[in-house]
Amino acid sequence: MKRLIAILAAVAVVAVAAWFVVGRTAQTESSATPLAATVTTQPAEGESAIDISDVEEMQQGNPDAPVTMIEYASYTCPHCAAFNTGPYKQLKKDYIDTGKINFIYREVYFDGPGVWASLLARCAGPEKFFGITDLLYASQSNWANAGGRDPVAISAELKKIGRLAGMDGDKIEACMQDDDQAKKMVEWFKVNSAKDDITGTPSFVINGKTYSNMSYADMKEILDAAGAN
Repeated sequence: MKRLIAILAAVAVVAVAAWFVVGRTAQTESSATPLAATVTTQPAEGESAIDISDVEEMQQGNPDAPVTMIEYASYTCPHCAAFNTGPYKQLKKDYIDTGKINFIYREVYFDGPGVWASLLARCAGPEKFFGITDLLYASQSNWANAGGRDPVAISAELKKIGRLAGMDGDKIEACMQDDDQAKKMVEWFKVNSAKDDITGTPSFVINGKTYSNMSYADMKEILDAAGAN
């Protein structure tokens, strides 16, 4: 499992670095924001070369609830989009808004666009994070595949989402060019995914136990059994 996470992290590193180079070249031709680069070397197992202590957990619900549920998801994962636009809405109504659980969302990165979307989602702070996340998933098929996955086209679509969320252009530019934050987020993903034995997305950790994607009925049964009823 640790080897798999290291491979996934390496894939994300290479993919994001490649997107950065392509985006930088494209920017000189069309004034688009370049994709943020990520760390290009991996620390030894068990070590972290980057300080991730200040990465903020994005949470909803009741932090003092008896049940904590963590979702691991990628903004470019179709199954994650299906969960967000479907079962998540019911989960929010039944368990999050009622304060029965503490819900935490953690990003997983498989490619450059996923990191870039994460930088955008976190740009406006925790108050708007989940609203931007909803927008990203609702329009995933549009922005993630824009222009045949062209960095310039994806940049333009993500900027539209940022503006729709009320961010100004300068703030969007600054967030999406934040190389240090991109490096930190990839490292954070690697450490957390290894710790919680994440093998696919979406995955869920409920009171410390990891589960793969499931129906809402099965999720509800697990949450209730854990004490969220």
